[in-house]
Amino acid sequence: MDILNWIEDWLTQNCDGDWEKNEIIQITNIDNPGWEVEIDISKTSVANLEVKWILNEHSKLDWYGVKIENQKFTAAGDTRKLSFLLNLFREMIEKVERQD
Repeated sequence: MDILNWIEDWLTQNCDGDWEKNEIIQITNIDNPGWEVEIDISKTSVANLEVKWILNEHSKLDWYGVKIENQKFTAAGDTRKLSFLLNLFREMIEKVERQD
C-alpha cells in the first residue's frame, strides 16, 4: 500500500468524532529548503512515546530529523524526503502495534 493510502486509512481508523476536529496532520515546506511533517498522536497507540530530536545529516541537500514529544510526531527533511518522512511515521506505528 502506498504511503498516501496508508495515511488515509490510519486517519480514518483513528477518528473518534472529536480528535479529528483538530489539525491532526500538517505538512509544510521549510526554508532549508525542505519539508516538515507534524502529526498529533494524542489519541493513538503511540501517544505515550517520547523521542528526543535525532538528526541524520549527510549533506546540506541530504538530511532528515525526527522527534516525538508532547504527543506530537515531528519530522523534517530535505526537499526529496516527504515520502520518507511519512514512511518513518508509518514504520513507528506498525512497529508499536506489532508489539501490542
